[in-house]
Amino acid sequence: MAETLLWQDVLGHEGNIKRLRIMLRGGRLPHALLFSGLMGVGKRKIARLVAAALLCGKEEAPCGECPSCRALLSGTHPDYIECAPESRGKSTRVIRIDAVREIEQKVARKPLLSRRFVVVMDEADTMNEAAANSLLKTLEEPSGEVFFLLVTARRAALLPTILSRVREMHFGALSPDVIERALLMRGIAAEKARALARTADGSLGHALLLNEEDGLQLAEDAARTLFFLRTLDMFKIWVKAEELGRLPRERAEDWLLALARLLRDMLALHAGGGVLFHEEKRSEMANALVGFSEDRVFSQISLVQEALKRLRSNASQRLIFEGLLLRMQEA
Repeated sequence: MAETLLWQDVLGHEGNIKRLRIMLRGGRLPHALLFSGLMGVGKRKIARLVAAALLCGKEEAPCGECPSCRALLSGTHPDYIECAPESRGKSTRVIRIDAVREIEQKVARKPLLSRRFVVVMDEADTMNEAAANSLLKTLEEPSGEVFFLLVTARRAALLPTILSRVREMHFGALSPDVIERALLMRGIAAEKARALARTADGSLGHALLLNEEDGLQLAEDAARTLFFLRTLDMFKIWVKAEELGRLPRERAEDWLLALARLLRDMLALHAGGGVLFHEEKRSEMANALVGFSEDRVFSQISLVQEALKRLRSNASQRLIFEGLLLRMQEA
């Protein structure tokens, strides 16, 4: 559990937070909510806050001090259930029917500390079909006072029947300023926090991951490749493709996303400037634009988007990068 459970600890999403608190105070919260949106923007944290408020029962809940709040903070609340996917094999994560049946058995009893049960299901999109169908029955006919808070970054992967039984609340990307503030609060140096915030694509979780894995160096490598691509001969392109092909797939995706951000900045410069992801590279990007029409930059962006799609379909990583670099050079 998080160290604190207070609304003021949430950064961003002011509109959604206001609506949730109004529904909670008025006792009008739906019994099944779906929090959808980008990964790493705080959906799970907000779901836990809603759960704490439902279990606390105070007027300005959660209070953070009552027995219910203390039990939730310590991870021992008998009426709170959190479900997440299990790892199966190297990469497959799934919520199985056994986990859903266990939830159903627990919520069929009487709550012990609060007046209700609350279930937070993280990565709800990983439910297999049997688990989803089992949950559907509980959503349609809950046996007592129970609230389900489903969290997903892949809404389209949920069964339409599940979507039809929940009230959805979408959480959009966080602004770079909000992400930067969150990083500063975690003790990250100001200059690095600013750079991470502008490369995180609206996700605090992504910014933290980039910080752990030196993602700024990855973005720098993408920039060097783009700016010097015209000077690379066939051998150097093969060597670069081989190097990128050895990256873990998640890191390879970050490299492509960094390249896409640089190209979007170049489009903004074509249009006359404005706010850039990489303000510190404005002059380098302006120099790289020499001889590049707006149509050519659009063409480069399309090539990167196609490479991202192929990467996510598990095609050969080295061949993806080899083809991308060659076609970008030709463009």
